Amino acid sequence: MDTRWLYLALIALVALERLFELARTRRNLARLRRRGGYLVGEGHYPWMVLLHTGLLVAAPLEVWVLNRPLLVPLAAVATLLVLATMGLRYWAISTLGDRWTTRIVVVPGEAPVEGGPYRFLRHPNYLAVLVEVAALPLVHTASWTAVAFSAANALVLRARIRAEEEALGETSDYRERLGAKPRFLP
Repeated sequence: MDTRWLYLALIALVALERLFELARTRRNLARLRRRGGYLVGEGHYPWMVLLHTGLLVAAPLEVWVLNRPLLVPLAAVATLLVLATMGLRYWAISTLGDRWTTRIVVVPGEAPVEGGPYRFLRHPNYLAVLVEVAALPLVHTASWTAVAFSAANALVLRARIRAEEEALGETSDYRERLGAKPRFLP
C-alpha cells in the first residue's frame, strides 16, 4: 500500500478536527460576548488561519510532489508527538470550557483559568500547537514543510501571546495569578 494515502487520511482527519474547533469557537464566542467579552489582537488572526490551512495543504503536497518516503522510526516518533499534542490540546480546551476559542476574547473581571494544564503552564495549548506544526509534516518526512511552517508559526504565536497576555493583564489579575508560571515548559 502507498503510505501517502494513509498520510493524506491523517491530514483529512486533522482538517476535520479543525472544522469542529471552528464550530466550537462560534458557539463559545457568542456565549462570551453575552457576558461582555470582546475580541482583541485580531491583526495576527488571518495569518494564523493562513498558516494552519497552508500546513494542511503543504505537508501532503510535499509528500506527493517530492515523493517523500515514510521513515518508520521518524513516523513513529512524529505520530506519538501528534497524539500527545492532541491530548494536551483537548486537556486545555476542556479546562477552558466555554472560554476556549481560536480567537483572543477577554471578559473583563473574569479570573484567569488556573486548573488543568494551566496549573503548570501559561500556554499549554500553544505548546501543543508548536509541537504539532513541527511533528505533523514529519509523520511522512515533509521536512521542508516542518521547518518553514514552524518558523512562521513561531512568529504568529509570538504576536498572539503578546496580545493575549497584554489584554488579560489589563482586564484581570492574570499577571498575579499566572505571570510567574512558565509559558511552555514546566
